[in-house]
Amino acid sequence: MGDWSSEIISHIDREHIISLLNKGERSDGRALDEFRPIEIEVGVVPAKAEGSALVRLGDTSVVAGVKVLVGDPFPDSPDEGFVMVTAEMSPMASPLFDIGPPREDAIELARVVDRGVRESETVDIKKLCIEHGKYVYSVFADVYPLEYDGNLIDASSIAVNAALATTRFPEMKVEDDTLVETGNILSIPLTNTAVEVTIAKIGTYLVVDPILKEEMVQDTRLTIAVDENENMTAMQKGGGTGPLTLDEIDQSMGIAIKRSHDIISAIKDAAKTIK
Repeated sequence: MGDWSSEIISHIDREHIISLLNKGERSDGRALDEFRPIEIEVGVVPAKAEGSALVRLGDTSVVAGVKVLVGDPFPDSPDEGFVMVTAEMSPMASPLFDIGPPREDAIELARVVDRGVRESETVDIKKLCIEHGKYVYSVFADVYPLEYDGNLIDASSIAVNAALATTRFPEMKVEDDTLVETGNILSIPLTNTAVEVTIAKIGTYLVVDPILKEEMVQDTRLTIAVDENENMTAMQKGGGTGPLTLDEIDQSMGIAIKRSHDIISAIKDAAKTIK
């Protein structure tokens, strides 16, 4: 996700990218603050998940699936369910991904997307309580990259939000100390929508939604979660040790707010296709 060795990309490519940025251009023709085309398809794995979404962000594609299970509440929050994001990076998506246990990049991807959901209070977790201290709904959002051409964070954030917005699951109740279905179908109790926008710093330039080659030459990146009320709810720096000035952070926040509007609208439009 941007922490790959600079040796993977040739010096010629590096010089070409920086040369284009010096002219205000990018290798795929986009403006520096422009996202690639976003496509969202929901309900893609109905047999295996209560909610799902496939997101294509240029040549990066990600599937998110949501499972809703009944479990025990945490001891310190007996009246709250919970939402958890996980990620699995398969070598099928990119030769840069290894077979085996979750690597650091997969853990970071899940953590950053999870933080965007949690800090934005996307879900009213108190409404996930079935019986105080005994049973709650546990919501698991699993992310699976299919193709990797940069910016998995934003693609995954979009996919998770779209999957959550289209999740449908059976209502449960306790009857004679036994969990039974009521016959009603519930939706995730959403109270907010927040999407993550990633800006890469390359030299003195800030570029939104970096492709893989741009990630490989970035000095650092900043991911900002922005909700539907333009509140910035989370922020994560990564992808390199390069510094960011206060002015660059301020510029990045402006870009994130500006670009979040269309992304949130796209998620809401996609959610309308599920009854």
